[in-house]
Amino acid sequence: MGNKPELLAPAGDLEKLKIAVLYGADAVYIGGEAYGLRAKAKNFDLDTMAEGIRFAHDHGAKVYITANIFAHNADFEGMAEYFQAVEKIGADALIISDLGVFSVAKKAVPTMEIHVSTQANNTNYMSAAMWYQLGAKRIVVARELSFQEVKEMREKIPRDMDIEAFVHGAMCISYSGRCLLSNYLSGRDANKGACSHPCRWKYHLVEETRPGEYMPIEENERGTYIYNSKDLCMIEHIPDIIEAGIMSLKIEGRMKTPFYVGTVVKAYRKAIDDYLESPALYQENLPHYLEEVSKASHRDYTEGFYYEKPDGNQQIYDKNTYIRGFDFIGVVKEDWNPENGIAIVEQRNKFSVGDTIEVMPAKGESFTMTVAKMWDEAGEPVESAPHPQQILQILFDKPVKKFDMLRKNVLDAK
Repeated sequence: MGNKPELLAPAGDLEKLKIAVLYGADAVYIGGEAYGLRAKAKNFDLDTMAEGIRFAHDHGAKVYITANIFAHNADFEGMAEYFQAVEKIGADALIISDLGVFSVAKKAVPTMEIHVSTQANNTNYMSAAMWYQLGAKRIVVARELSFQEVKEMREKIPRDMDIEAFVHGAMCISYSGRCLLSNYLSGRDANKGACSHPCRWKYHLVEETRPGEYMPIEENERGTYIYNSKDLCMIEHIPDIIEAGIMSLKIEGRMKTPFYVGTVVKAYRKAIDDYLESPALYQENLPHYLEEVSKASHRDYTEGFYYEKPDGNQQIYDKNTYIRGFDFIGVVKEDWNPENGIAIVEQRNKFSVGDTIEVMPAKGESFTMTVAKMWDEAGEPVESAPHPQQILQILFDKPVKKFDMLRKNVLDAK
């Protein structure tokens, strides 16, 4: 893959794919309508996938297709044909965790690159080397590894095998995501893409002989969220990531909003580029990177297992809500018109004339402005935009482009 690290972003649908690419991702990972672990994401049919792949390739980015379920017998019907179809439309790699699925892919698309998913519990260099012998190009290491363990893996596996690791996003409480809570509590199989996230639910303790008496596990009348992990954030540790030999920095979040994808990708893009240009520049801008990623909805942050084993401080015991400093209020649908200063925007959350908003372009610095004038699709002046996905004409202070996003500070709002 060369020496420059890859920034790998999630894309739950076509809009998110385009935003991820425009905001700086080197590659995106997407799910088809089968075989992936995010069944609730909108995902891609083959036609939409082909459009996304063309868009990514036109912008110099790659597209990896998730096929990381743990397959049961019935899942193999049509699988070989599906892999051949995604190869035909130009997908750059398959992400696989199951040995049976891997064997189908090697036979059906023998020249296609295969990445071994974190779901395969890639915790040691011996298993990585074995996957390499079977034909894998990349190993996505388990989230439970330290930098020291990753470094040792890098030293002991073939040089032309890449290491990919999660650097940002939601953490799974179970070992690399292999969880049965969802199956037992809601009948939905997490390992086949239907996780209901019971790790984020609120729990009380019930003693067997005292049915109906619900005792808090912590001394808190609201109960406790004993499985609820903080979100991973490693943007302040780019030097250690690169030094460990991680060549693909993976952001979690195929279920997240376009705003989350654009915000986080842009921040990591700048952090990586600054570090490669000058470590001193990177150190100087550390507060900016953290401020930017924190503008997207998130839980409290953790460094996961990278530096030390979790000690209990990596869990959130008193709530399962997100920290949200900014609202995603709109996305530019048509470029700014220099003749009248107006651009077409699709609303995503309510905002009004007089609001102070921040414009986050795909490239370049964000800027703040006051919404002075806006009109509806018919050209009638409006004072507010309360309707979901309402099409608006807005007067902008500076040029904006398609896919630039608008956000509003909700902490400062009255």
